[in-house]
Amino acid sequence: MNNTQAGAIEKNNVSRTMPVGSRDFKVASRPVVSYSGTQQNELLAALPRQVLESLFEHLELVQLPFGKELFEYGSKLENVYFPTTAIVSLLYVMEDGATTEIAVVGHEGVVGVSMFPGERAMCTAVVQSAGYGYRLKAQALRDVFNQGGALPQLLMRYNTALFAQMAQNAVGGRHSSIEQKLCRWLLDRLDRSPSNELKVTQEMISIMLGVRRESITAAAGKLQEDGLITYRRGNITVLDRAGLERYAGECYKVAKTEYDRLLVDVAGC
Repeated sequence: MNNTQAGAIEKNNVSRTMPVGSRDFKVASRPVVSYSGTQQNELLAALPRQVLESLFEHLELVQLPFGKELFEYGSKLENVYFPTTAIVSLLYVMEDGATTEIAVVGHEGVVGVSMFPGERAMCTAVVQSAGYGYRLKAQALRDVFNQGGALPQLLMRYNTALFAQMAQNAVGGRHSSIEQKLCRWLLDRLDRSPSNELKVTQEMISIMLGVRRESITAAAGKLQEDGLITYRRGNITVLDRAGLERYAGECYKVAKTEYDRLLVDVAGC
């Protein structure tokens, strides 16, 4: 949590705990939403100030703990989340419990957008890296969306970039090596993290990529031998980002190019 968010919670309210699903969900008791705080999410930051401020009465700064399920496949989408420091995985879970990550969202994006009342989730969203974000009722977002203007344009551009990420993950899952998949996975987190250190276990990576843990161990060992990363139990430090990008190749480049284009396009929204 950064100073802006910490100050908002400490000065304004005492946190309370709300039961949500099988876990407790800690929420700041209506902390004041500030303009500077919302700038930590790139989509909110791209909105014209008057549009953004029209959302303030509906936005709520929430704590997103590790492992928190924001919604599951088939559930009604009632809330939208704009992560600031948290990272959220979008997962497809098979009937036998096997899991594959289809996309990842951090401070650049939004999770849970639904344009129609009663719309159901097509995947499961789980917080993979604890942090904070802004929560908004889906209906409130729809109301602003239906007014036209910058918000619809921005969300449609973002959905295009998200689709590019999903498509590339699908292609990479079939045609990329384990080492390339691991490089892409690490780069996706680096893009959404404040440092080059990632707190993650090999078991978690194997679950997200849908491969055997032994395969991740071997791939991580190869990357460490090549001087691209160092690995200690539960912690990976990236030493050579450019090297990871070269190793990942198309597995990472296509989706990253689309996001970079998005950042240029939103300036005109």
